Amino acid sequence: MPDQTQSSDRTDGAGTVPSAEAASPAGGAPAVPAGGVTASLAGGAPASPAAVRVEGLWKRFGEQIAVAGIDLELPAGKFVGLVGPNGAGKTTTLSMVTGLLRPDMGRIEVGGHDVWRDPVEVKSRIGVLPEGLRLFERLSGRELLAYNGRLRGLPGAEVDKRATQLLDVLDLAGAQHKLVVDYSTGMRKKIGLATALLHNPEVLFLDEPFEGVDPVSAQTIRGVLERYTRSGATVVFSSHVMELVESLCDWVAVMAGGRIRAHGTLAEVRGEAASLQDAFLELVGAGGRDTAGDSLDWLGGAR
Repeated sequence: MPDQTQSSDRTDGAGTVPSAEAASPAGGAPAVPAGGVTASLAGGAPASPAAVRVEGLWKRFGEQIAVAGIDLELPAGKFVGLVGPNGAGKTTTLSMVTGLLRPDMGRIEVGGHDVWRDPVEVKSRIGVLPEGLRLFERLSGRELLAYNGRLRGLPGAEVDKRATQLLDVLDLAGAQHKLVVDYSTGMRKKIGLATALLHNPEVLFLDEPFEGVDPVSAQTIRGVLERYTRSGATVVFSSHVMELVESLCDWVAVMAGGRIRAHGTLAEVRGEAASLQDAFLELVGAGGRDTAGDSLDWLGGAR
């Protein structure tokens, strides 16, 4: 299965070009110079038009390279999963793609618009549910939706109509006048999703949307997202739960060590492996760790 480990030394003014030594993965070869070919499991560009296009994206925190020159096109109208182990660079990548974090180098387009050159246009087209979302907790659920709708420039009557529908579908109608500070984790995820969907975005970005959510709330969120993608919109979400990704996604990108290891349709990434989990473990170099606990011979023994 081909890996995508390409890098790029091009800039668009966002930052300086990392040195070959700094750009190299630990113990690996230097980064591919500018003009390198992007690897693809499908042997070419995705058949669908790109909802998101990323070119030569880099981000460093001190000596730590979080994202190491990724190139990626995410197809429109799909349920896209960005998967990887903890520390792979998923959250950093999504933060840069959505305009929450400025990259050191690289270019990002959403719907054909540059995220950093045309931020107002891009942010009118996207919805974002980041991990650890901070909400205005002293507002009720309905007040939060009304506030966000007005910020988006929606007419008051339309905001009220959409808020009522979202609260009902997400099973929050009974808590709509309750302060957000008193919401459970699942309720917070659902009201956060409602605010992200309120303006009917073209692309929805979700960072670990099912983390800490009970099965009932998870099923509700899943139903809303499936309805949303059937309408032709795009969902991009990050996760490290392969079973969830395999059951939801049409298209997957596997990330590890700040690089894209593989991308394509679910079937292409899975290849001949028995499951996406097995393929994922091989791609991130963890395929032989299933007996990692064997050395703990004292664990569970006589006390």
